[in-house]
Amino acid sequence: MSLITRVSARGEGVAEDGRHAPFAAPGDMLTPTGALGWGPHHQVPPCRHFPVCGGCRLQQLDDESYAAFVIDRIADALDGQGLTAPIALASVSPPKSRRRATLHAEAKGGRVTLGFAAAASHAIVDIQECHILSPQLFALVAPLRGLLRRLQLKRRSDVHLTLADQGPDILVTNVAADGLPAAEAITAFCERHGVARFAIDDGSGPETRWEPDAATITLGGVAVPLPHAAFLQATAEGEAALVAAVRDAVAGAATVADLFAGLGTFALSLSAKVYAAEGSRDAVTALKGAAHLARRPVFAEYRDLYRRPLTVAELDRFGAVVLDPPRAGAREQMAALAACRVGSIAYVSCDPSSFARDAKILCESGWRIDWVRPVGQFRWSTHVELAARFSR
Repeated sequence: MSLITRVSARGEGVAEDGRHAPFAAPGDMLTPTGALGWGPHHQVPPCRHFPVCGGCRLQQLDDESYAAFVIDRIADALDGQGLTAPIALASVSPPKSRRRATLHAEAKGGRVTLGFAAAASHAIVDIQECHILSPQLFALVAPLRGLLRRLQLKRRSDVHLTLADQGPDILVTNVAADGLPAAEAITAFCERHGVARFAIDDGSGPETRWEPDAATITLGGVAVPLPHAAFLQATAEGEAALVAAVRDAVAGAATVADLFAGLGTFALSLSAKVYAAEGSRDAVTALKGAAHLARRPVFAEYRDLYRRPLTVAELDRFGAVVLDPPRAGAREQMAALAACRVGSIAYVSCDPSSFARDAKILCESGWRIDWVRPVGQFRWSTHVELAARFSR
């Protein structure tokens, strides 16, 4: 018998003797034959679709061990770069709190399958329950199957679901909705289920079919126009934890550069004057308009930070910098950040590995990691987010 001591980045339990066991929790016992004896941190997975559905990988972990997994992912990534840092307790979003998700749909033999992709497969799990989606979004799954049967799914489709201020926002790709019957079906569906916006994309770009009022998402107290399938923090709880961390990291700075600013999650939540750089034109347009109407001191600029990162001279104009890059990190921006003289850097990351790589560049240039705050928005998945503060 060998004790499971931790969970790897891929979600497998790791035993004292080095063996890996899927669906194990810390404290479980692994027999010589590979069977598991459940320990004090192993819970009964709440969802009938686990472990086939790829939406969750770690439903066997209780709250304590899942929060520890989130912290360990970050600590291991930092250790891999020869770094250490004070790591706070993890902020983990509760079950049924996801306000943004992409489901997959497929029509075969008059039947529509709708759900997440199966683990390590392209097969679609036709979900009948879900313990991560908000109830408001999950309530649309069964009615959407009925609607999609009346439309023309060209092939495998993506169904983007987002909770806007006005209600559910839906975008369906690879679908045609020609003719009066399809238009009437969409209208009836949206009226019946309180949909804020419904759009289709047949390959030529999103076409809005229903939007009684302009769809918005409130960020920092400002209603921002919501582009189709726009990036949004996955849960309201996760967003609040990250915003609080960023505010603490740049407190006292009169001017802040917000890099990879998106729709303004952080830019609109700061009391400072903010320069917001973003590579999505739709997001920049939305942020500009919202900041102007709300009279917020935010200057938003379209800028591809991979091809044209800010220079040291540009960065030195600011008291602090916030950056929230995609999973690949911000390698192209790091050299200038490492050399600049801003007071602090708030780094928000959705990938501990790329964060640790970028952090090493800063630390080798005289910066230190003051703290790291782990955030588990994607509950029961191996996907981990964090916010960290750097100073000289």
